[in-house]
Amino acid sequence: MPEFFKAVGAARFGVMAGVAAVLTAFFLYIAGAITEPPKTILFGGLEPRDAAAVTAKLDGMNVKYDAKGDGTILVPADQVTKLRMALAQDNLPAAGIGYEIFDKSDAFGTTAFVQNINRLRAIEGELARSIQTIEGVQSARIHLVVPERQIFSRDEQTPSASVVLKTRSVLGRGQVAAIQHLVAAAVASLNPSRVAIVDDRGNLLAGGDDKTGAGAMAANQEQSTTDYEDRLRQRIESIVTSVVGVGHVRVQVAADMNYNHTSTTSESYDPDSKVVRSTQTVEQNSSDNSGTSQNAVSVANALPNAASATPGDTSKSTSGRTEETTNYEISKKVTTSTQDGGDVKHLSVAVVVDGTVTGEGANAPYKARTPAEMAQITSLVKSAMGFDQARGDQVQVTNMPFARVDVGTAEPAAKPLLGLEPSYWFKIIEASIMCLTALLIGLFVARPLIARMFAPNPPPQGQPTQLTGSSPVAGALPAPAQAQSAASQDGSTPAPLRVLPAQPGLDLSQIEGQVRDSSVKKIGEVVNAHPDEALAIIRTWLHQPV
Repeated sequence: MPEFFKAVGAARFGVMAGVAAVLTAFFLYIAGAITEPPKTILFGGLEPRDAAAVTAKLDGMNVKYDAKGDGTILVPADQVTKLRMALAQDNLPAAGIGYEIFDKSDAFGTTAFVQNINRLRAIEGELARSIQTIEGVQSARIHLVVPERQIFSRDEQTPSASVVLKTRSVLGRGQVAAIQHLVAAAVASLNPSRVAIVDDRGNLLAGGDDKTGAGAMAANQEQSTTDYEDRLRQRIESIVTSVVGVGHVRVQVAADMNYNHTSTTSESYDPDSKVVRSTQTVEQNSSDNSGTSQNAVSVANALPNAASATPGDTSKSTSGRTEETTNYEISKKVTTSTQDGGDVKHLSVAVVVDGTVTGEGANAPYKARTPAEMAQITSLVKSAMGFDQARGDQVQVTNMPFARVDVGTAEPAAKPLLGLEPSYWFKIIEASIMCLTALLIGLFVARPLIARMFAPNPPPQGQPTQLTGSSPVAGALPAPAQAQSAASQDGSTPAPLRVLPAQPGLDLSQIEGQVRDSSVKKIGEVVNAHPDEALAIIRTWLHQPV
């Protein structure tokens, strides 16, 4: 082994070690690329602050990931569920700060002002988390304004709130109202009308204190009309679609609504209907006696048991009166009616029905519907809309061909090749390309380089190294077959060996494989015949540098 290192040399051994290290690293990289699982999305659309917190946590867990500029983080597909659960344990990505802020703070020495601020932040964070659970809401930010009550103030300021939503789709009116009431119910004394909601495109979804103003009233009336028209249109389309099929009917509804608020009070009396309410009777009788007497007035007449005087002329009168009063109650009817806004003054409905098509494609034959079918469809439309001829409703049902668009036949989704997803096939193709590249490098770069390093050093110029004949060894003896053939031709002994100048660049290893046992025997015979020349050749070999 020491002779091998000495023969190879330090420079060649260093090159060999470098080539071996490069090839080992290259094949290890290929093995890692092959065995590395494909990556998928862990979280997408994160804010820079949340993305930084998530990546810091992944670094601490020694997880390989790829972070993109749009807030998307890719991790190995087989670790997505595990990583999401681990990050959720640490409230990552954070959807606002909730009541856990009180778990991490030191209550000792904390002022009341800081505690109130933390409580407000906690309420905002919890409300944001609750709103994000609503379908169509991607993220939410909430700002609460809860004024402090002043000690000597009579007027109490009401709280207010503002909500900024990042939505995935358009929110309905009911969803916006639900968010308003959700925020208002979480804050004491907060009225839903004091909650302003704005989306990420700057559109005001709800808000404003004046709900009785002309602008707010007009907006509410317009929204109510639109909702009524949509409900009526869906009702008509549903019943007609069940007859003509999906996509073969179009309905438009125009409603004229009356939003006037009317209050009416009326009184009516029935003279034929009377009831005795009370009866009062007054009866009065009186009598009166009058006459003259001729007896004189004396003491004798005034004494008891005195003889009565002879009566004179007398008169007597009697009178009586009876009064009866009866009170009757006449029936009275009082009617008070209040009519709120939102009555339908009249409706206009337009319905377009497609005909029947036999075949497929844009050039398929079209067949119009019969008058009997159109009459039945018209009756269904009138019944569904609540047709009232007295209020002037209009219904127009028309049969017209719809525009045909040839979208081609729907092809089923292609199945994965051999049950492998495209990401795995990409990994296989990538590994195959790397292996092919490594094979080409080994054949055309590493192999010639190694063969050149193990080649012997060429002899110096001008030194005799090779004999005549076909043997390419430097300083070798002539081929025995050639010597015998030459001797047999002229019948003389073989000619003495003639030493030729050395030819650089010859490889002894190539000739050693061509020597056979017979050739070795022939060479021995030539050496015995020419000992001096053979000795000179051997001395030449011994003096060559190694």
